[in-house]
Formats: sequence, structure tokens, C-alpha cells
Amino acid sequence: MTMLGMPPVPSRPEAGPPDGPIRFTDGHHFALNADSELAGLVDQTVAPLSVILQVTKRCDFDCAFCSETLQMRDPSLPELETAATNLAGVQRVFLSGGEPLLRRDLLDVVDIFNSYVIGLPTNATRGMDLAPKLAGKIAFANIGFDGPRAIFQRVRGDYDKVLSGVFAFREAGIPISFSTVALRSVLHGLPSLLQIGDVLDVGKLKLILPLRKGNALDLPESEFITVEEATEHFHRLIDLRTTFDWAPAVRMTPWTPETEGHMIVVEPNGVTRAWPVYDEPDLWLPLGNVFQEPITEIWKRYPYKDNHVRKYLGASIMTVSRTAR
Repeated sequence: MTMLGMPPVPSRPEAGPPDGPIRFTDGHHFALNADSELAGLVDQTVAPLSVILQVTKRCDFDCAFCSETLQMRDPSLPELETAATNLAGVQRVFLSGGEPLLRRDLLDVVDIFNSYVIGLPTNATRGMDLAPKLAGKIAFANIGFDGPRAIFQRVRGDYDKVLSGVFAFREAGIPISFSTVALRSVLHGLPSLLQIGDVLDVGKLKLILPLRKGNALDLPESEFITVEEATEHFHRLIDLRTTFDWAPAVRMTPWTPETEGHMIVVEPNGVTRAWPVYDEPDLWLPLGNVFQEPITEIWKRYPYKDNHVRKYLGASIMTVSRTAR
């Protein structure tokens, strides 16, 4: 385990310098360049490495663990143009939701952010329609996937519809990762999930512990596992991965002081927040509005810079790299 109204705006420069101390790898994560060191890196950083931009709050699923149940108006294309300009300096943007594939103008949204590394968190239910059109436009799709059919349909939704979408992204040549919320009642399915990921050539399996927000407030207390339990199950999964030579990288984010507030989330109204902040209402800490000011200004008053950089460089999470084939 390693413990890792809108004002007029100018045209935006290219995002993150390619020759900086941090690079984005083929494994869908950040890494230090060979001559760089983690120590002192935060002082050199003027913008987040990664930002989650919610392009909609709408979704066609009602997952048992979902934290994002509050509905909002979708941001307009002009608002997203402003966000794209004001996010200059960020390397990666997750075009998130809700379910981003529900936007009829998603391809226009993607084109607005074409100077960024784009990750697309999705349930893939519209993958058969949109995956071929997204090929070459996004770096990877991060697909919510929770295990074999019985587990998946209990906690998320239509297994077969999502699996068809997964195949569509794969056939379109778009790299895919899996993301699952590690409820206690899904833990027994994780080995099968990793094997599914191996068969489908998934780049990584990301495990996330549930947080008490939205639908997750209705989960039984027994569904929430401790960091110690999460660590134990992570190592069991890695042992099986080694035994059976499964290829996907495996990552797990435990909610500890070292990961508090590490994510920067932009809601559809532009409000920019740190997440999760444990003693704040709904686990959100408001930081500003990216429709109204550059992210470089918001970064100056962001109190979790060290947690942000260390987490995205793998220094505050449990992680094992993808096996070469």
C-alpha cells in the first residue's frame, strides 16, 4: 500500500505544458517526469491537475449509492465555453454528471474542451449511439461497473444495456476503465469484476468507498466498510490478481485526512467546490465560480492543494499498476 451572468473572456491558451514536472500516462493517471520530485511540487503548481465538470445532473439510473441526486439546469454551450477558458492551466477535465451521454449536444461539449485531456465518467447506456462519434475526441471512458449481473442490477441498473455500451466503447478504440463503489454487499463480487475487466482489456479498476450523501444516506450502516477492511479486501484482490495474471491496474481511494477535499468539482451552475470535506454540509466546501473567474484564482484559496496533488500522483491511495501483456 502506498499512501498516495458571464463576463467576456479572452481566448484560452493550451492546457498544461507537456514538458512540465507531471505527465498524463497511457494508464489514465498522472505521474512525475523522470527528473521531478513530489517534494515542493505543490509550491510550483498554479492550477489543479484535474477538475470534475458536471455537464448535467440528469441520469437514467438511480444507483443505490449515488451522491449527486440534486437536479440543476444543464449549463449552456456559451457557459461551458467560458468554463473552458477559465480552466486554462488544468491538464485533465472529467466531463461528468449525472450521466453526460444524456446531453444531445455532448459532441459539441467535447469539442469545446478539445485542448484538455478529457475523461468521460459514464454508465455507457448510450454507448452504442455515441461511442463511435467520441472516438479520437476523449482520452478514456470511466464506466461505472459493479460486478456480475446480480450485483450490478441490484445496486445500479440494466447490466446488459451497460455491457453493450462497454463493448461499443471498446470497439470504437476508446480506452476504458471501470469504477465501482465498494459497498459491503458487493465485496464478494470484486474478483469476478476484475476478471471481467481483464477479459475486456480494461485499463484499471477504481474502487471507491461510499460517502454519506444523496441516495447513500438511505443505505444500511452495514454497507459502509472501514479503511482497515478496505485495505484487507484490496490486498486479497491483489493476491488473486497475481495468482490469475489479471492485467488491469487496481486503485482504491480510502476516505482519510490525506484524501480530504482532494477533488475539485464544478457544478452545472459553475459553482466550484472541494470534495469530500468531512465537516461541511453535503461534504462540499464552496471555493468560487468558474463561470466568473479563472481556476488559477480559485486555486489560490483552495485549502487542500497538498491532498490534491498527492492523491492524483498516487501518493495517498492504494494502487497497483497495470500488468504488461
